[in-house]
Amino acid sequence: MKRVLVLLLFVVGLAPICFAQNDHVQAGVYADYFRLSQTKTDFAGVGARFGFHVYRPVMLEAEMSYDFNRVFTEGFTDNSTVPPTVTVARSDIRALHGLFGPKVELGHHNLHPFLTVKGGFNHFFLDSRPATVGNAISSIEDLRANDLTGVLYPGGGLEGHLGPVGLRLDVGDEIYFAGGAHHNLRVAFGPYIRF
Repeated sequence: MKRVLVLLLFVVGLAPICFAQNDHVQAGVYADYFRLSQTKTDFAGVGARFGFHVYRPVMLEAEMSYDFNRVFTEGFTDNSTVPPTVTVARSDIRALHGLFGPKVELGHHNLHPFLTVKGGFNHFFLDSRPATVGNAISSIEDLRANDLTGVLYPGGGLEGHLGPVGLRLDVGDEIYFAGGAHHNLRVAFGPYIRF
């Protein structure tokens, strides 16, 4: 009974905040660039985001992006044989990013800057299959807790809109934690719709 009462008070308390906005929901897609610092590898991918206003300048957002495979060559020299043998293999590494957190809008005009701090996960994996929509969806379905690394994403950007349609540019440092903090440049650009 106490749980139901607390949940009811929580929902009633948030209702005026959520519905007091003219454009309280945004959804968009974007292209992203991700620079993996450990291997000095550049990735490109696509993603989608969804957000809703909880207060006039504050929006809570969730986003997920899939970076297509980036093929690079790794070499291995076996000095135990005479003459030494060199083995070269291709490594197909991909990345799946999931982020959630607030975005603070620093203006109320059609063109305004914003700041964001999000937390989430990165999922790095090797996959030799072609980079298709079906394989991206199966990567999302195959997430396991032991394959994920925690992420902190401080960033900012600029967004502008004409009516319900807009464009947005994000730039930030996607810091993932695996044996220490690793700083990585992330840039995202794409359209969104407000409703």
